[in-house]
Amino acid sequence: MAKKAGRKKTMEGAVEESLTKKYVLRLYVSGITPRSRVAIENIKRVCEENLKGRYDLEVIDIYQQPERIKEDQIVAAPTLIKKLPLPLRKIIGDMSSTDRILIGLDLTVKG
Repeated sequence: MAKKAGRKKTMEGAVEESLTKKYVLRLYVSGITPRSRVAIENIKRVCEENLKGRYDLEVIDIYQQPERIKEDQIVAAPTLIKKLPLPLRKIIGDMSSTDRILIGLDLTVKG
């Protein structure tokens, strides 16, 4: 019984911590294309709905700042990188799947 209570307390702490963590995100896009616009709009919407006031989103155009792709080892665009909280995650695509983004940001459980 004590083990269950300890586990419940740990889960509650994890949920509470996930509600207060600051997220540091980078979205790499390739120019001002329709695909880039969709990715930017989608990730901003997901962040506002799920992380309001708890995220920093940096949008990087790989044509304007090509040196940045080496830093984060970008192989395709659009790519979203979750720098913090750890672990680091990369999501590649137009960010149209809200579920995929939420899982990638550790904001929901698979299943």
